[in-house]
Amino acid sequence: MFFFLTALTVAQAADSWTRTLDAAVPAVVSLRVDSVRAFDMNHAGSSVATGFVVDAERGLILTNRHVVGPGPMRAEAFFQDDEEVTVELVYRDPVHDFAFLRFDPEDVRFMELASLKLNPDGAEVGAEVRIIGSDAGEKISILGGTLARVDRPAPNYGVGRFNDFNTFYIQAASGTSGGSSGSPVINEIGEVVALNAGSRRSGATSFFLPLQRVTRALAAIQRGEAVTRGTIQTRFLHRTHDELRRYGVSATREAELRARFAGGHGLLVAEQVLPGGPADGQLAAGDVLLSVGGEPLDNFVDLEALLDASVGSLLSIGVLRDGQPVDVELRVGDLHALHPREYLEVGRAILHPLSYQEAQTRSLPVGGVVLAQGGYMFEPLGRDVVLTHVGGQAVPDLSAVADALSAVPDRAPVAVRAYRLADPTRAFVKVLHMDRRWYPMQVCSAEVGTWRCVPVEGEPAAAGTAPGAQVSPMDVANRVERRLAPSLVHVFATVPYKTDGVIGTRYQSTGVVVDAERGWVLVDRDTVPVSLMDVRLRFGDVEVPAEVSWIHPVHNLALVTYDPARVTGVEAVTFVGDDLEEGDKVWHVALDLDGGIASRKTAVRMVGPQQLSRPSPPRFQESHVDSVQLEDLGNGVGGVLADRRGRVRGLVVSVVEGSSGDPHTTFHGLQLRRVTEVLDWVRADAAAPWPAMGMGLSTIDLA
Repeated sequence: MFFFLTALTVAQAADSWTRTLDAAVPAVVSLRVDSVRAFDMNHAGSSVATGFVVDAERGLILTNRHVVGPGPMRAEAFFQDDEEVTVELVYRDPVHDFAFLRFDPEDVRFMELASLKLNPDGAEVGAEVRIIGSDAGEKISILGGTLARVDRPAPNYGVGRFNDFNTFYIQAASGTSGGSSGSPVINEIGEVVALNAGSRRSGATSFFLPLQRVTRALAAIQRGEAVTRGTIQTRFLHRTHDELRRYGVSATREAELRARFAGGHGLLVAEQVLPGGPADGQLAAGDVLLSVGGEPLDNFVDLEALLDASVGSLLSIGVLRDGQPVDVELRVGDLHALHPREYLEVGRAILHPLSYQEAQTRSLPVGGVVLAQGGYMFEPLGRDVVLTHVGGQAVPDLSAVADALSAVPDRAPVAVRAYRLADPTRAFVKVLHMDRRWYPMQVCSAEVGTWRCVPVEGEPAAAGTAPGAQVSPMDVANRVERRLAPSLVHVFATVPYKTDGVIGTRYQSTGVVVDAERGWVLVDRDTVPVSLMDVRLRFGDVEVPAEVSWIHPVHNLALVTYDPARVTGVEAVTFVGDDLEEGDKVWHVALDLDGGIASRKTAVRMVGPQQLSRPSPPRFQESHVDSVQLEDLGNGVGGVLADRRGRVRGLVVSVVEGSSGDPHTTFHGLQLRRVTEVLDWVRADAAAPWPAMGMGLSTIDLA
């Protein structure tokens, strides 16, 4: 009889869960989210996740904040009958990991909408739950678990990433993974008791967000009211009574606290006080929180309720510091005001105010302008840097950055001073070149459900170096360098759009002046791979703009031109001699990365067919050419092979091999006749077709 009742009970429980899941699953949706701009620690990209309907009449969906991201986004929701609807953002919490999306209920035509009820008080240790979501990107997955903790510290995902704080989390062993973010955690009667938020990849542990603050926000949205959020820019942790002794709480005080907070297990302790915030200089790390606004409290929910109700007002805070009670009065700030709601886009770079989220992970004051994406113009700075000066002007906010950059002519150099978030004590300066040629400059601001962008007007293209600028002589070490110094030039080329298999964005090498009257500079195709580029030439201490005039369709050569009236003291090289042969003595002369000239005497080791592996992705690769291999190369990049009188007998060109994920560069010599035949052809008629066989040849052994 006992075994029969046990089996019956199990069957009844299984049947109960079946009915619950049948009712809950139609309210769960799969989300596809496109973050269209890098923003506040997030990269641009696409992801899949989960959400669920919490108000079918208003079309409200609950999901995670980290799903929708902090910046501009577009998203679609997929219901269980495969209907797709567009959703827009209604609200995302600045600190806690939840957000609300809205869809038009009229867009769902083929199924009856269902919604799930939130029950924040239903999360109890030992409760059996089910997690319904798109685990691992699957359309629908149902995972089981048992709530093990309801007072776990918020998980820490690392510096420079979104981290929840000032809340407990719920822990269970359910093994959720990517795609389950935003899934409802339901109990046996179909109520949502928590929101799935994260997991530990090294185990089966899942982390759920409690719903107390979620239900408050939902109620405000349903009433059509703004969701107020207050902050004193302080992060608290919950410490148990035994830990509080280490913070100076005496045994007598502990007995008083246990009596005051009956049923509690500890108190909140200040872990971090953000510099420049309302609590800076008033509270200190290690302060034990006793009361807020005269109300004793020992939990995060009561703390945030009081802060959210006091935005802009003074609030008394009672703490225990080194065993002594201390009372301070702080003005509560608006937490939403600390989340960036605008960005500046210039040269495909994204700049926005430093957020509270990023500031607290780095223990920095909120303020300043952070570079979220280097793009084309700011690529030398990388990302996650804070700008302090642009063109010598201090830029404390985004408006100042926009004003400073708008005064810089297009393609003109501008000095930018900044520091890295990972190393805020060390500032650095980079000289960038203004870009409005390839990408627009605009300021975009968040509005309800969308972003509005306004163009920023700027100066026209820079006039460049004044005509007739004299090139200062270089420091040379020998006669060969002295002869070739006026004919070698630094070539800087940048790629705004990757086309035709280009795998890099910035290139630098040594160019050779082949016609000073026409302003012709010859360089290899590895430095100038496509015509869609910006090119600058640096003759010693004089920099001039250049254009890509011609790229050889078969051989590793490109021709760039500049206005010869802009610079004086430049000479064309002198070509001499027949093809190089094994054993010939030559000088390798080139410019190094620091702008100086370098040379080395060497010899030809071998002359033979160039053997290259097939590139991936497909891109230009020279064929049908004899490669000149040298015994040793100098310290410069590219350059020429010259005799002892400084006359050029060949070029040194670079070649990229391997895939885009693992490219490597090699250098070899190019015979002079390949160069002279190109120059003769360009001088005659560069528009004429270049003869090509349309096939590749290789060598085989005679045997």
